Amino acid sequence: MKLVFFDIECASVHKTYSKICAFGYVVCDENFNILVKEDILINPRGRFELTDRKGEKGITLPYEYSEFKKHPSFPSVYKKIKSLLEDKDACVLGHAVLNDVKYLNLETKRYKLPSLHFKFSDSQLIYMTFVNDFSRQFGLESIAENLGVEFTPHRAADDAYATMRIVEAMCKAKNCGYFELIKLLSITDGEIENYNITRPQSQAFKKYNAEKRKAKEARSKARVKFNNHFLKKRFKKDGKLGGATFTFSRIIEDDLSLSMPLVDKIYENGGKYSQQLEFCKYYVEAENDGSARTVMARNTQGIIIIGLDGLGELLND
Repeated sequence: MKLVFFDIECASVHKTYSKICAFGYVVCDENFNILVKEDILINPRGRFELTDRKGEKGITLPYEYSEFKKHPSFPSVYKKIKSLLEDKDACVLGHAVLNDVKYLNLETKRYKLPSLHFKFSDSQLIYMTFVNDFSRQFGLESIAENLGVEFTPHRAADDAYATMRIVEAMCKAKNCGYFELIKLLSITDGEIENYNITRPQSQAFKKYNAEKRKAKEARSKARVKFNNHFLKKRFKKDGKLGGATFTFSRIIEDDLSLSMPLVDKIYENGGKYSQQLEFCKYYVEAENDGSARTVMARNTQGIIIIGLDGLGELLND
């Protein structure tokens, strides 16, 4: 069984189209001996837009952009790419591969070509499962650096090569072959067929997402309960807080055993509570809180930032 690692670079990407300019791939055997490594340059039939909508987060491709115009457009290389990816004796992989499969899908639609049909796996998902960390996306460069793999970023064939080497490194760490690694980590392939795409998956990632959804639902319920609690409160005009309005960070709000009694004491002492920063005088932040809400409060003039100890002093408690 062969392993086919591929990577794609685009001149521009939008919701309805992607203009592929490079398709790089590496074919190796099950022992990671390279059989073929190639960069297929493609005329994208359009200008290069390598930034987001704000003109930021741009990348620089390690090619002479004028070189792409000398090469054929996607329809001319479609059959070669199709044959490579649909080879029944090949297992297809990429890094954050779902994006590249989507690019292929958009490009086939753009040129009214038949849908590709192949299964694929994702080295990013494999690595996240390998280290049991799904809290962030691991880029190819950071994984390669961690595993000591050297390559030229954004050169499609080199990205494919780096993808191969990081999968090889994980296999060596587990002292097993690729297919044993996939079985060990309970990884299932994604698939593209009839322009429909299903993503690769792992049992550990499914469990992580289920726990994340459960925690999100619990936070949502807690916030509804908290909102209903403070909205029922009535302001006391003669209290020592003199009508000052308070806002808590989300971390404090979500801890109902802490936030609800504090709101009670604020109203008992003549204060108010609001979730709108523009109306608050005091913003109560949790320790080591770097949330977006807290950052916004710190950058808003006129708001006094205090911790739970500071709130205790105001309440004399």
